[in-house]
Amino acid sequence: MIEVKNLTKSYGNVAAVQDVSFSVGKDQVLGFLGPNGAGKTTIMKILTGYHFPTSGTALIDGISVDENPVEIKKRIGYLPENVPLYGDLTIDEYLGFVAEARRIGGSESKKAIDASLEACGLKAWRGRKIETLSKGYRQRTGLAQAILHDPPILILDEPTNGLDPNQIIEIRSLIRELGQRKTVILSTHIMQEVEAICSRVLIINEGKIAAQGTPEEIAGTMKGGDTWELVIKGMGAQDVQFKLPHLGIDISSASSQQLEDGTVGLSFFVASDSGDTPAGERIFDWAVANGLKILGMSRKKLSIEDIFVSLTTDEKNPGEVQHNGQ
Repeated sequence: MIEVKNLTKSYGNVAAVQDVSFSVGKDQVLGFLGPNGAGKTTIMKILTGYHFPTSGTALIDGISVDENPVEIKKRIGYLPENVPLYGDLTIDEYLGFVAEARRIGGSESKKAIDASLEACGLKAWRGRKIETLSKGYRQRTGLAQAILHDPPILILDEPTNGLDPNQIIEIRSLIRELGQRKTVILSTHIMQEVEAICSRVLIINEGKIAAQGTPEEIAGTMKGGDTWELVIKGMGAQDVQFKLPHLGIDISSASSQQLEDGTVGLSFFVASDSGDTPAGERIFDWAVANGLKILGMSRKKLSIEDIFVSLTTDEKNPGEVQHNGQ
């Protein structure tokens, strides 16, 4: 559906996007994740035909965005960060205007409007003026215009920006439903958004791709491992520290503390290449061998937030190595 190769966009001497390559298949939801100013919106504007690349190519169904932008716009529904709405129009009137702009006429126009209103939960609101709507329903109206011509691809730029928690849940649910039958590219800097909606992630930093793939694939390319947290009984915090090397696995960043109830809280990082036996089994066997009772044990995997922070800042955690950006 979408193929981007060596895409670069410069504004004067400033390179907003540098040598970006990725692809998106049918019925996938790809999350563009990156800090403000990373280049997400620039890439989206290129894919929608509103900007042209300085170099490289962007293809939609094999069509170059800079050679045939009108044909590209027929295949894409676009929701920009600032939704272009006319407050003095009703939702019906606004969608009628959009239908006319897209040259959808007659009975087809009514069918398209009804279908988009139904999909976005707006049928009961169709006669309301847009200026009277809450921000959540304005976002729904923006989505309705994006899907009015039933495009196979949706490109959504910060679709939940500025919404309250209930509105965010509603819009995310709507996007997730649309993603079951359309290819969606979703730009955001909110980690929970990606985890809730996206099947694949592309992390952008300073105009370059820092990582791409599923969250699990990205975590796997970093120095593998997990943080384990235990609550144990039967030994003091100071003594436990001396026993940790007997685990026989590669551990780091170990810390322990004596808790008020006489138990000990223990935390350490275990590298994923620490042997054939699963780390959880080794930890359990180690505790039994040392006469310890495990009252609680949890395993914390790298989250989207962990990955994002480590790839977009200079801070390095014990479980990270440099990512190759591919």
